[in-house]
Amino acid sequence: MLELKGIQKDYPVGEGVVHALKGIDLRFRTNEFVAILGPSGCGKTTMLNIIGGLDQYTAGDLMINGKSTKDFKDRDWDTYRNHSIGFVFQSYNLVPVLNVYENIVLPIELDGEKVDHSFVNSIIATLGLESKLTNLPNQLSGGQQQRVAIARALATKPAIILADEPTGNLDSKTSLDVLGLLKVTSEKFGQTIVMITHNEELAQMAQRIIRIEDGRIAGDRNV
Repeated sequence: MLELKGIQKDYPVGEGVVHALKGIDLRFRTNEFVAILGPSGCGKTTMLNIIGGLDQYTAGDLMINGKSTKDFKDRDWDTYRNHSIGFVFQSYNLVPVLNVYENIVLPIELDGEKVDHSFVNSIIATLGLESKLTNLPNQLSGGQQQRVAIARALATKPAIILADEPTGNLDSKTSLDVLGLLKVTSEKFGQTIVMITHNEELAQMAQRIIRIEDGRIAGDRNV
């Protein structure tokens, strides 16, 4: 479904160049839950941003359903991000003046699409948010806000969920609860999840663990 072929990413710094990714070869399968581990600055977030179309690679190729993205225009990347990718960030990124339900369906409405209320309600029930739909974000706990962020990412029916340290602001018990729900939703709704984490214990909840060191793949194993 998604393949990175020799992906390189360089950043100019002063008169030099930082080689953030140094030839990444990876293939992600449908309905797979993958954890990406590695020290700060190793290239994890850079790789996630390239997968999500938020950053462009310097060399190599990102293949989507067997199709090269080398010749993608801005509109192609927009379509890919809007229809194939759901993002879950550490900071939740909820709109403070919108209630829970409005936050969940916001990306669908911004894209001019019709909300599939039955599907959205199924996500809400799976994540246990039924009693919180009229609440504003500041009336929720951190774990509840992250569940809303997950629901928002799932609501657009993306093939891939990209999660960058999704439990970084949560305590250990809430982190396990949120990741457990993320795993359940990926299985129920058929999404592939690629998650960055520094937490070895949380990574064990994934089906596959990939380790990155200094811009290269240092390990890739099924759990």
